[in-house]
Amino acid sequence: METINLCCDHITSPISKELHVLAVDDSNIDRKVIERLLKVSSFKVTVVDSGSRALQYLGLEEDNNSSQFDDLKVNLIMTDYSMPGMTGFELLKKIKNSSTLKEIPVVIMSSENILTRIDSCLEEGAEDYLLKPVKLSDVRRLKDSILKSEGAEIRRIQSHKRKRNNDRLPSSVACHDLSVPPPSPQQPTPKLARL
Repeated sequence: METINLCCDHITSPISKELHVLAVDDSNIDRKVIERLLKVSSFKVTVVDSGSRALQYLGLEEDNNSSQFDDLKVNLIMTDYSMPGMTGFELLKKIKNSSTLKEIPVVIMSSENILTRIDSCLEEGAEDYLLKPVKLSDVRRLKDSILKSEGAEIRRIQSHKRKRNNDRLPSSVACHDLSVPPPSPQQPTPKLARL
């Protein structure tokens, strides 16, 4: 049986890792509901009760408490819109203005269906605006969206690495092992598994 060795780096499936959500809500009951929905959907969840605590967790405020979380990557932030002190909208703006965190998707949750508020959040960079009570179907849709975007990011990185490797190697070496002759025109080309 003939095999072809591709010169590609090992690809880690985004599905193989647990996605981490930072949930922000000043209501204890709402925090418990969203935490439960996220855990049922196989998310790793961290809950905090305010925008300022979220910023500490993310390391955006000078605080020694944030250093213990440096190794935990956050894949999604879900925040209530109406909170005392710092609203979810203000938290969204701080995250989107941060050079290190602006790529993290932020979802705003609110029990108020106010179109101007929804438009403002989406224009500021929110991934979505969910009406409370948040449903399991909302959480599953968000998970699918995150996995799709993370998969696209992995494919972009892999494509960039392959291009870099191909630029360094002669074209006859870049994509196959030289010990395997290329298929003749009469033979069908073997199909390769998609990345």
